[in-house]
Amino acid sequence: MKKVLAYLNAAHLGPTALVTVVSFLLAVKVWWEGPAYIIAFGVFLGQLLVGWSNDLHDFQDDQRHGRVSKPLVAGTITFSQLHRTLFRILPLAILVNIFGPLGIKGGLVYLFGIGCGIAYNFYFKYTALSPLPYALAFAALPACIVISVDRNPPAWLLIAGALLGMAAHFANGLKDLEEDRISGFNGLPSRIGDRASRAACTVLLIGATTVLHFEHSNYPILAVGIIGGILTLFAPRSILFKILMAAALADVFLLVQAI
Repeated sequence: MKKVLAYLNAAHLGPTALVTVVSFLLAVKVWWEGPAYIIAFGVFLGQLLVGWSNDLHDFQDDQRHGRVSKPLVAGTITFSQLHRTLFRILPLAILVNIFGPLGIKGGLVYLFGIGCGIAYNFYFKYTALSPLPYALAFAALPACIVISVDRNPPAWLLIAGALLGMAAHFANGLKDLEEDRISGFNGLPSRIGDRASRAACTVLLIGATTVLHFEHSNYPILAVGIIGGILTLFAPRSILFKILMAAALADVFLLVQAI
């Protein structure tokens, strides 16, 4: 059990669980519970690939900064074990997503989002274009589920997903801003600094909630999104991402109603 928890933590358990739950709720709305479980499982496998590749890539940097909360640094799993497990999961993730309920088109769209996440880990986190893979991946998640039932994803859905993704990037980037600068991870949050990154996160989060509200009016959820956005201006960095996840769940409720 300890090993299993270590593997889950290496996949960044909080965001992985959130994305999996979101995919399940959307799939239940578009399909029904049976296919929704399979879709959520495929999404979960994809998130493992993104999280594990991130920890493998950042292993030496995590050691340098003493991030003992990470399983590789703590030694609960080894680099070779995680590397080997990633490549064992890879074909399963591809098969479940392409040959499951998502179908070839929906599955490829989701795998494109996973590719964006991995591209961020290895390239975009060093550039001013660091929000781009987040925007594309977060738009791809709801889009792939809509595409799986031969519907075209509406523009508002893609825009809201992209805005939420970029907000998540700035909230996550603020957490280790100084350490990332030392390590040369010069993504956009590192380049524009704390205040501008907080402002960007606020605007993007409120923007995503507003787009969803205009599609399906829900003033309590809109209020949650606005309050969450405002809180990101003042909250300690350690809880910024948690605030964003809570607001994102509220947005998902609104999204599910709108589809």
